[in-house]
Amino acid sequence: MLLAIDTGNTNTVFSIWDGEKILCTLRTSTEHQRTADQYFVWWDTLTRHHGITPEITGVIISSTVPRVVFNLRVFSDRYFGLRPLVVGKPECLLPIGVRVDAGTQVGPDRLVNTVAGFRQYGGDLIIVDFGTATTFDVADHDGAYIGGVIAPGVNLSLEALHMAAAALPHVDISRPERVIGTNTVACMQSGVYWGYIGLIKEICARIKAEHARPMKVIGTGGLAPLFQQGEDLFDVTEDTLTMQGLLDIYNYNKEQGSI
Repeated sequence: MLLAIDTGNTNTVFSIWDGEKILCTLRTSTEHQRTADQYFVWWDTLTRHHGITPEITGVIISSTVPRVVFNLRVFSDRYFGLRPLVVGKPECLLPIGVRVDAGTQVGPDRLVNTVAGFRQYGGDLIIVDFGTATTFDVADHDGAYIGGVIAPGVNLSLEALHMAAAALPHVDISRPERVIGTNTVACMQSGVYWGYIGLIKEICARIKAEHARPMKVIGTGGLAPLFQQGEDLFDVTEDTLTMQGLLDIYNYNKEQGSI
C-alpha cells in the first residue's frame, strides 16, 4: 500500500492507497516540531480506530513546509523501513515539464495538482486551489506547468480582518443570502464571499485571455464546493486532486525505475 502525505501550511493529510483507491484519509495540524515518534503514535491510534492495519510498501511526500520533511522522512524510515519519495527533490521525476523563470522554486503542491489535472483532463488548464493561500496554476497544452497566481487565502483574509480591526469579530465563511449585510457578521461574510467570487472570475478570465486558448477550470480544496454554489466558476471540482497527483507521480517513478 502507498502512503501519500501532503503537508500544507495549516494541515497535513495522510492518505492510504491500495493501488487504485483511497482506503483512509487522516488529517492533523502542521507542526514542524512534531517528532517521528509522535507521528507514529497519532498514526497508530487512528488506523486502529478505523479498523485497518495497512502494510505500507511506499511513501511519497509533498510539503510546502520544508522544516517538517526531516521528521516525516524519519517516520517513514523508522516505522516502515522505507525511503520516501519527496516531490521537488532531484530524485523525484515528474511526468510534466516546468517552464518558469530560471531559479524559481514552484511549490510542490502546485506541481502535484498540475500532474493530476493533466492526467485526468488533458492540457490547457487552470487549477484553483483553496488553501492557506488561494492559488491559480496554469498547465499548457502539453501539461507543462507554466506559472500562475497567488492570492491570500479565504480564511487568512478573514483572520486578517479580525486581527487588524478591533471591532470586527472572527467569522466563518459561508454563502450569504443577500449581498447587503444588515449586521457586522453578514457584512464581513458578504465581502469575503462575493469578493472571492469576483477575484476568481476576473483572474480566470484574464488568464484565459492571455493564454489565448480554450481552457478548463478545476476547483480543489475544502472551500471549492462552497464557492461553486450558485456560480458557474469551475468546470469541475476535485476533492482529492492533490492525493491523485501524488499517486500519479509515485507510479510514474516506478515506471521509470527510479524507485
